[in-house]
Amino acid sequence: MSARWSKLQKEFYLLRADGLRFDLHCSVFRMASQRGSADLPRYWITLDGETIWDYPKDFIQIIHPQRANPEHYPYQTDVPEISELIREYIDTPKAELLSKQFEKDHWGLVNILRAADKRIGLRRLPDLRKKTRNQAARKVIEARLRHEKPDEGTNNGLHAGTKHRAGETKPC
Repeated sequence: MSARWSKLQKEFYLLRADGLRFDLHCSVFRMASQRGSADLPRYWITLDGETIWDYPKDFIQIIHPQRANPEHYPYQTDVPEISELIREYIDTPKAELLSKQFEKDHWGLVNILRAADKRIGLRRLPDLRKKTRNQAARKVIEARLRHEKPDEGTNNGLHAGTKHRAGETKPC
């Protein structure tokens, strides 16, 4: 799983907004006891070092008919489905990012990924913020808006012949 996971993680990081301290993690922890051992898979997302999304912790009490029953964790988990969802998101064309319905997103993950994705520019982030109640996604949006302010003297980040400094123009 680690080789596949690191490849998936790297592919997502190519889409991550520049300068955003957003990290996507997956790990398996070994739990040993006198009766045996079990692997405990975990996904989590950090923003500026703070965990903003955590599977299974955030989903233990949530039962959905299309998800693994949380009572059976760690023997049944949603980890393969979460990885498949991340793959589906990465493979989604830019033009469909905000309109596509990700039917298997039972964890609120897609809006967090959208918020971190540089393919969704600053001008579209307020629209995403209006459409989501997901607090983790909103934190990512706010972080991007704080850190990616458009250059002064430009038209909302567009550089088509606008002035940057006195007498200078940036080519189209």
